Amino acid sequence: QEQLVESGGGSVQPGGSLRLSCAASVSGFRLYTLRWYRQAPGNQRELVAGITSGGNTNYRDSVKGRFTISRDNAKKTVYLQMNSLKPEDTAVYYCNMYLDPRNYWGKGTLVTVSS
Repeated sequence: QEQLVESGGGSVQPGGSLRLSCAASVSGFRLYTLRWYRQAPGNQRELVAGITSGGNTNYRDSVKGRFTISRDNAKKTVYLQMNSLKPEDTAVYYCNMYLDPRNYWGKGTLVTVSS
C-alpha cells in the first residue's frame, strides 16, 4: 500500500530552521513530481515548493530564498529545508506525490514558528 510519512516538524523561534522529510513507499518514486503544501488554520492548502523528476524546482514567492526542496530517489525521500522561518510559516505541512493519474498525500507535520 502506498504511503507517505512526513517528519521533522516542531516548534522554532523566528529566524530558526527546520528540515522536513517525507519518506515514501511508492513504486517508481523517481518518476513522480514531488511537492510540499501547507495549510494554516482558517486558510486553504497552498503549494509551497515542488520538484520534478528531472530536478526542476519551483517555489511560492513568499518562501523563495528561504526554503529549499530536494529529493533522494535512492531513499525515496523528499526534503524541505526551511531557513529564516517566520511566524506566517506556521502551518501543517503535507507532502504530495503526483504522476497522473496517481496522487498521494501524507498526513502532515505541524510547524510552529513563535517567540
